[in-house]
Formats: sequence, C-alpha cells, structure tokens
Amino acid sequence: MNEKDLAPPAEPAQAIPPGLMSRHHLEDLGVRAASGMVLVATAVGSLFAGGWLFVLYWLIAALAVHWEWQRLIGAPLPWLRFFSGGLALCAAAAFYRLGLTELAFAMIPLAAAFAAWAGGSGFLLWSGFGLFYAGGLLLATLSLRHAPFFGVCAIGWLFAVVWGTDVCAYFGGRLIGGPKLAPRISPGKTWSGFLVGVICGAAFGAFVAHVWPNVLAPLLPVFLLGLAAGAVAQGGDLFESWVKRRYGLKDSSRLIPGHGGVMDRLDGFIAAAIFAALFGMARGLPSAAAGLLYWQ
Repeated sequence: MNEKDLAPPAEPAQAIPPGLMSRHHLEDLGVRAASGMVLVATAVGSLFAGGWLFVLYWLIAALAVHWEWQRLIGAPLPWLRFFSGGLALCAAAAFYRLGLTELAFAMIPLAAAFAAWAGGSGFLLWSGFGLFYAGGLLLATLSLRHAPFFGVCAIGWLFAVVWGTDVCAYFGGRLIGGPKLAPRISPGKTWSGFLVGVICGAAFGAFVAHVWPNVLAPLLPVFLLGLAAGAVAQGGDLFESWVKRRYGLKDSSRLIPGHGGVMDRLDGFIAAAIFAALFGMARGLPSAAAGLLYWQ
C-alpha cells in the first residue's frame, strides 16, 4: 500500500465520462455482484430461519467486523483484544438468545473498557469503540428480529432500504456523475448517487413493509423513515472510508471478493441497523420492530 493507492481519482480531463464504464469497472461489477448475491442469499435465509441460525449468522458477521477493526487500528496486543472482545460478543449473543438481554447489553461496555486498556494510551478510544461498532451490529439486528410479529418484516425493510440505497447510489453516481459528496474521504461518491440511492432505498423499503403479509405498514411514514435510514447508511459508509484513510488502508480486509472486508460490505448496514433499533426503542412500543412499522 502506498500513497498512490489512496490518491484522488484522475483529473476530469482523464476521467471516464458519466454514463460510461471501462472494462475494469464492468469486471469489478461482476465480481461484486456475484459475491453480493451470495451474501444476500445467506442473509435472507438466516432471516427466515430465525432462532439460533439467525443469531449465529450475525455473530459471525460481528466477529469479523471486530477482527477487522482491531487489526486495522494497529494497537498493541491485537490478539488479546480480539479474543477478549470475541468472547464478549459470543456471550452477548448467547445471553440475548436466552432472554437475558440486560446481561447481553452489559457485555459490550465491559469488553470495550478492557480493549481500551489493552490498546494503551494512544489507542484508548479506537480500541474501545471497535467493540461498540461490532456489538452494535449484533445487538441491533437481534433486537429488531426478536419481535415475534414485526421482527422479520423489520429486518426485511432494513435490507431493502440499505441494499437499495447502496445499489442505486452506485449506479446513480456512475450514470449521472456531478459534484462529489465527500472527495477527501470517498472520491467516487457523488451527490447525485447519494440522492438517487436514498430515495430509491426508501421507496424499496416502504414497498416491502407495505406489502408484507399481515403487516401492511403505511407508505408515507415508513418512506420518510427510510429516507433517514438511507442517509444514515451513506453516512456509515463515509465513516468507514474515513477510518480506513486515517490508517492508510484501502480495504478493511480481503475476506469478500470484490468488496474487500466485512466492514466494507456492512458499513452502511451497521449504521442503519443501530439507528433503526434506537429509533424503534425510542417510540416506547412493545418492541423496536413495532416502533419502525406500527403507525396506526
């Protein structure tokens, strides 16, 4: 990895005109699409299977995010931080599944404090935050899926919003082009892609929730909530890009062909899932999922 890998794209005169894609871009799109389809299929399969399979799927994702984060920041005692945090994530998943939610949530700050200590004075914040990042993904998805009536639909809505935002932002930015969203953080992102992605993702999510059997969530409030969740997802994508640039890395790892690491694939989903879980809980209904979808 060198400075050239992290440099901004070529000058406008050399850049590919909006609406056109090079052979390299098309090949990259093919790899991304193939690995993305596998991820979508396994995520949807775990959603409908529910139970321990759903818990295990998102525990593995959280463990991968935790490993990538602790590896990325380069703090001291990496294996101690990874194994202690991994044990805490496993305990949190087991406690949540067994109905001991208070213990599940308590595991994360305890593990974060230990990781901060292990990381040392120069990495206190970064080492500890990694546990909240990975733990937030795990507990947010479990909290939303846990609801017996709205749970499956809530995760399905979240999938539709985040995936729709991600895909439509990619194509919207490629085809329309225009001003950059945050050129110093993610040179490829444009305002056109951001707007197209957020609007389309919100529309996909509202449609899924509206036609979901026995849920039939109203379109307007769920669409507006989808706009917020899609924008948060794009913010999560930018946050992860900023962290990688801060530490001089292009990808969080090479675990997923065409996508880099698990963090690279789930950055937007992590932010949106945490936002959705907190929003749903804040409404004071029987479950976080009901707080997203019940607007009668």
